[in-house]
Amino acid sequence: MNLLKTRILLLSSLLLLQTPAVQRNMEGIRRTCFDRNAGNTHSCNWFPGKFSEKQIQLFPAHKHTNTVDKSKAGTGNAVIPTDGTVSAKAVYKKVPLFINRGNPGIITLEVNNSVAKNSLKSVKINFSRGSHVHIIDSVLVYIQETGKDGAAARKLFAATGKATKSLIPLAGKKPSGNSSIYHFGFILKDGIRLEQSFGIESVDLTYSLTGKMRIPSGTAFRYRPALVLRGAGQDHVHTCRIPGLITTNAGTLIAIYDIRHNNSKDLQENIDIGMSRSTDGGQTWEPMKVIMDMGEWGGRPERLNGTGDPCILYDHFTGTLWVAALWMSGSHHEKMLWWDSKPGMAPEETGQFILTKSTDDGISWSDPVNITSQIKDPSWQLLLAGPGRGLTLSDGTLVFPAQYKSDLGVKALDGGQYTCQSTIVYSTDKGKTWQIGKGAKPNTTEAQAVELSDGSIMLNMRDDLNRTVKDKGNGRAVAISRDLGKNWTLHPSSNHALTEPNCMASLISANVKAGRKTIPVLFFSNPSHASERKNMTIKASTDEGNTWPPENQILLNEETGFGYSCLTITKDKCVGILYEGDRELFFQKIPVAEINIR
Repeated sequence: MNLLKTRILLLSSLLLLQTPAVQRNMEGIRRTCFDRNAGNTHSCNWFPGKFSEKQIQLFPAHKHTNTVDKSKAGTGNAVIPTDGTVSAKAVYKKVPLFINRGNPGIITLEVNNSVAKNSLKSVKINFSRGSHVHIIDSVLVYIQETGKDGAAARKLFAATGKATKSLIPLAGKKPSGNSSIYHFGFILKDGIRLEQSFGIESVDLTYSLTGKMRIPSGTAFRYRPALVLRGAGQDHVHTCRIPGLITTNAGTLIAIYDIRHNNSKDLQENIDIGMSRSTDGGQTWEPMKVIMDMGEWGGRPERLNGTGDPCILYDHFTGTLWVAALWMSGSHHEKMLWWDSKPGMAPEETGQFILTKSTDDGISWSDPVNITSQIKDPSWQLLLAGPGRGLTLSDGTLVFPAQYKSDLGVKALDGGQYTCQSTIVYSTDKGKTWQIGKGAKPNTTEAQAVELSDGSIMLNMRDDLNRTVKDKGNGRAVAISRDLGKNWTLHPSSNHALTEPNCMASLISANVKAGRKTIPVLFFSNPSHASERKNMTIKASTDEGNTWPPENQILLNEETGFGYSCLTITKDKCVGILYEGDRELFFQKIPVAEINIR
């Protein structure tokens, strides 16, 4: 009889875990996971047991009426009449859901149940209106006893292949003790549309004696699919960083990035420029291709011939793709070119501004061409592009955002002798020759440029002031030029409209249909936080950068990453974004209509 019961329990567990995506992911979820920081395989420890005070919401439950007042949900102090028999703390993480990966710990509930024999009968997730619930393959709930940690303390408690159904605890599974922590994970289906998403309004816990307890999310956050375009360790590459992204006339997406072979370090190191290409709007991507690699130039090893910090530009008049990058031959792999590059012009002395191009929609690329002699002042310590993306003006002028370091006679904010200034590098003859503008503002570095409706250029810049300024004076520096960078005027929004933790950002412009009219819109992305590279957010402005209303902002990922990003408008009217995680690059799509352009 005991043997029969054991077989029934085992069969019950297996039947609940037979969806294809669950089968693909259960081994990684239940046994091991890849520690991308160490590059090793360890016991899986994905589910956090600690809570941020800003995230915790306390929702006491009444013995008989266990529905929280929605009008108070999300305030963090929702209170209803209660005898304290059942209470819960809830964390709803605001993160993307990765395709072909497990997404554990999206919801974490810490429940205290002090009623004897008050067993948990079912769990149900309530989705918000307009949710594309069909993109979910499986929902998994793990249970962890409070006071215990580690993979061994987390046991599969319930699973379902249909997200709208109630989750029934697996046979024989029940909490032991008064307090338990429940971790909810989501596995997405293969082949789903990246622009689809869902929201979670609440979670219902139904108990045998006290009935239903509703725990609101208190947020309108949408859970969106994401592709890991470049994973840590993929193709034996330690890290991919510094994204650039562009859409061609054919609708092809071209992504570029640093291939950092040995570690995450900036130049000087063994770094090449990689490219990924998608012809279906980012749903799938061709294998990575190396498009800039200086090899062992000058008889020096690859670690002393690194090429990095790429910036991509698309000429929509001719269909030509351009990529600029920084290269230097020499120095030392333990040194940083930001400091070790010197005044001069030769590759052994100073960083080089090199270009490659493609005239066949990114299929093949030219050998690199060095234009340093055309645009660099020999007294400058360093000159480099963007990174990110450039643009083609309405008159056909090619424009790369750029930055150079010169001696202004006073120390830079970063403590160095040479002060960096953002500017532009441009060509008025389709790339035959190149020129450079003047610096827009001292102590600005990585920048992005757009053309405004009056033909002027807006330069949006990372500002070293923001290393220390964290109050109302924190914000991206912004300048305007009407003469291709010969003169710059600070924009009214400069240093207060767009919060930054001192990090690269992305800025693009697009004409968007709003009702019956089409209006110019600026789209911006960065880690929207003054101190940390977290809260990757897309923002939109309908008044050419004067204001960035909250209703035109979408949070994608609250977690900390390396923070760089690049935007493009896809052929199917979505905002595509390629951004950095930790040693990885993520791609997501958000329909322009969801950004509430009016």
